[in-house]
Amino acid sequence: MATLPDRDPREIRAADGDRDHTASILRNAAGDGRLTMEEFQERLSAVYTAKTYADLELLTRDLPDLTSPATAQNYTGRQSGAPTSTVAIGVMGGFKRVGRWRAPRNFTALAFWGGGQIDLREAVFTDREIKIRAFALMGGIEVIVPEDAEVFVNGIGFMGGFGHEASGVGRPNAPTIVVTGFAMMGGVDVKRKASKNKNRKLES
Repeated sequence: MATLPDRDPREIRAADGDRDHTASILRNAAGDGRLTMEEFQERLSAVYTAKTYADLELLTRDLPDLTSPATAQNYTGRQSGAPTSTVAIGVMGGFKRVGRWRAPRNFTALAFWGGGQIDLREAVFTDREIKIRAFALMGGIEVIVPEDAEVFVNGIGFMGGFGHEASGVGRPNAPTIVVTGFAMMGGVDVKRKASKNKNRKLES
């Protein structure tokens, strides 16, 4: 039996932690003025669709890695404690996730002939990143994010609206919030607002 050649390590599938690290490099580069906002958004979009180490390497090969191991340690890895909920549904009604609630890594929201509000300003982040999948069908969903967070919005609106204005870099070591989904004959509105709790942080 023939011996297979060693596999190129760059062809190995990337993990969520690898994507988080790459996103941190891009955020720092944008903050330093090495990337324009347009370049940052384009590369950050590619981070979340990257499959291998080679895909991620292409996004940062012209940038220095200025991430601090001590800083990254505060946010990498899933934190202890179960999230308050992972799903919210409003059918001919509404839902709210506001105040001090434990936000999971992945959260799905559906509004059908109804509405909902997801307020992350006082939320306890159980992971370095939270991904919100918002689906508004003849309804509306409002997502309120802290003004210092790194936000990436890539949802689609069809005969409706999906607000992308909140997308942008945040302060160093801030949580990353990704909002994706679909709005039809309705809307998903993502807004940045000042945090009520200035000392908001991840719980351990």
